[in-house]
Amino acid sequence: MNDMVHEQALDCKGLNCPLPILKTKKHMDAMQSGQVLKMEATDPGSVNDVNAWTRRTGNELVAHSEKGGIYIFYIKKA
Repeated sequence: MNDMVHEQALDCKGLNCPLPILKTKKHMDAMQSGQVLKMEATDPGSVNDVNAWTRRTGNELVAHSEKGGIYIFYIKKA
């Protein structure tokens, strides 16, 4: 996947659950509606966590991919 257009980036590599989601929530809280956050994590559990969190919060998981053990998420703020 090519690098999508995003306004903010968050590096959560090396962090384990629940830190990637907690940091993502804090970051998203400071963003404007419609902005896209690129979040990178190495915790495989972050895939399920991000999916569940976006469904619960109404934020949109625009895309996600995995490359070399790094999970990349693009999340659009509701």
